[in-house]
Amino acid sequence: MKSKGNGKVSAKWIPIFSICFFFIGMVFTNKYWGPLESNNQLITQQRRDQELQIVSEDCNTRKKKAGDRDNDVMTEVYKTHEAIQSLDKSISMLQMELSASRNAQERQKTDGSSATSEAERVPPRKKAFMVIGINTAFSSRKRRDSVRETWMPQGEQLRKLEKEKGIVVRFMIGHSATSNSILDRALDSEEAQHQDFLRLEHVEGYHELSAKTKIFFATAIAKWDADFYVKVDDDVHVNLGTFAATLSRHRSKPRVYIGCMKSGPVLSQKPILHKYANEDVSLGSWFIGLEVEHIDERNMCCGTPPDCEWKAQAGNVCIASFDWSCSGICKSVEKMKFVHDQCGEGEEALWNALL
Repeated sequence: MKSKGNGKVSAKWIPIFSICFFFIGMVFTNKYWGPLESNNQLITQQRRDQELQIVSEDCNTRKKKAGDRDNDVMTEVYKTHEAIQSLDKSISMLQMELSASRNAQERQKTDGSSATSEAERVPPRKKAFMVIGINTAFSSRKRRDSVRETWMPQGEQLRKLEKEKGIVVRFMIGHSATSNSILDRALDSEEAQHQDFLRLEHVEGYHELSAKTKIFFATAIAKWDADFYVKVDDDVHVNLGTFAATLSRHRSKPRVYIGCMKSGPVLSQKPILHKYANEDVSLGSWFIGLEVEHIDERNMCCGTPPDCEWKAQAGNVCIASFDWSCSGICKSVEKMKFVHDQCGEGEEALWNALL
């Protein structure tokens, strides 16, 4: 007995199965390829949009750069225009100044040289052998009188000394801190009486002595063309004839500093010393570094009697006498006359001095 299901497929079913599989395949193919094509189209569209956007941005950038360049060009043009206007103004001003200068020159030719007139109005410096400034203060009226009564000529003799010997002697003093004070008015009255002051543009004060000394030398140099400029205090005795004769021996030297070198530390310690309260030490320090010959004249360092008296009796008359302990004659108002009587050179020595 044969079995019904031997596992074989009848040949008549094969065409049927083939047709069925064909239609099934078509269905699946449409299902999957449709979306893929749609996606491809979407991607292509996005790329086109991006390209358009890039092109648009590039155009905008180019337009912006072109606009910036236009602005820069306009700015440069404006600056150039301003510079040209400024130059025009400068040229105009120079032309006006040149025209004014030419007019002034023509007026000078017509009216005479104004520069020459100005020079004529400025008094020339007086020629002198030496200018002595006696340092004094408002409170030193009695000291000044003691000097006037001893070694400093007065009145007509003072003017004769200046004219014949070229020796100028003046009390040097500044002014008070208050304008037209009672001190200034008292000094004005004393000056009208004696006419032996050199008034300085300086405010008086002991701690300003170095500044006062500098102002004195500057003022004296501006006023007199002298061979020597001297500073002395109003409590020191001076023999003017001996002093002048001593200086005359150094007259041919171009630069010389003669004095009683009590400021020796200045010369030996010059790298560390600059400014000093004492005006004598300051004066010595100012010449450091200059080609100045320093002469330590011991006749300017004499003591009061009996020292200067013994030297005078020995024929070695002192130039200046003072007490070392006081840097001047102690109690000079009372002692100046005594020192002068004992150590003075005599009245004729000054007028007979050979300069």
